Amino acid sequence: MEPGAGRREPTMRDVAALAKVSTKTVSRVINGLPGAGAEVTDRVRAAARTLGYRPNLTASALRRSDRRSATIGVLFEDLSNPFDAALLRAVEDHARRHGVLVLAGSNEDDHGLQRELLLSLSARRVDGVVVMAAGGHQDALQHERQRGTPMVLVDRPPTFGGTDCVTTTNRDSARDAVLSLTALGHRDIAFLGDRRTLWTSQERYTGYLEGLAHAGVALRTELVRGDLHGAGLASDATAALLDLDRPPTALFTAQNLVTVGALRVLRARDLHRRVAVIGFDDFPLADLLDPAITVVRQDVPGIGRKAAELVLARVDGDTSPPVHAVVPAALIRRGSGEITPTG
Repeated sequence: MEPGAGRREPTMRDVAALAKVSTKTVSRVINGLPGAGAEVTDRVRAAARTLGYRPNLTASALRRSDRRSATIGVLFEDLSNPFDAALLRAVEDHARRHGVLVLAGSNEDDHGLQRELLLSLSARRVDGVVVMAAGGHQDALQHERQRGTPMVLVDRPPTFGGTDCVTTTNRDSARDAVLSLTALGHRDIAFLGDRRTLWTSQERYTGYLEGLAHAGVALRTELVRGDLHGAGLASDATAALLDLDRPPTALFTAQNLVTVGALRVLRARDLHRRVAVIGFDDFPLADLLDPAITVVRQDVPGIGRKAAELVLARVDGDTSPPVHAVVPAALIRRGSGEITPTG
């Protein structure tokens, strides 16, 4: 028989008996309600620890007058992506400090999966959600928001009203990155972007165009490659660009996995010290490569913290107008973006 098999879980009544108080008093202490003195509270908590009592938080939430579960849901595109993982950690850290548990999932930029996950979180009575919206329409998110669920969108703003969001300086930072390349003498600057349906991709592409225009550099449409979902497609696109009769002397890669795919090809062709690269979003070990990778680094802790602050404020009853918070990104110069054109 397994250790502990058949052993009964201690109940609130057991705690009350050991602490020599009523079950109602135990309930007050466990749920953080007023009405029990300090000495009684300490006695109840000591009894609970002795018995190994674990309260049923779901049942407790259903009995509470505010109906809260002390949980929030987080839906991001892909929690295996370093950016999404770091963002989740930032939300989780802030929530934990406020006694709130985070339930998280990946929507894989799939509207059907996003809807399914939203329904699952709703069934678990989460108090609010932080969402990285799937590209395109946001019908499921709008429906959930209209049901009254506190919601904050991160990375991509809502296409409907009454909802907070937190983004970064996508357009301005992309423009500054391109201008830093033109200042070094680059005129053949390629753009490699994620899916065109994503607001972030559109903003970063607009910033790329603005950077070229401000520097008086004509756009070469054959240097623009989009819909590169993942490192593999980015590698293929980079190889095709380098095979042009007039290949780019610099790459602006507008997403971290796109940057990784581009770097693989540059290194395979021994061009990583000849072709300049600036990537949007940092990624692990980018600073340890040779040359280290110049990036537009988002303040991921700041974005996650702000999103958590907003959703918890809404859960607590904040009814002020919706907020679009913009957390600035920074250009981190490490070497790859400072390579000058040759030939």
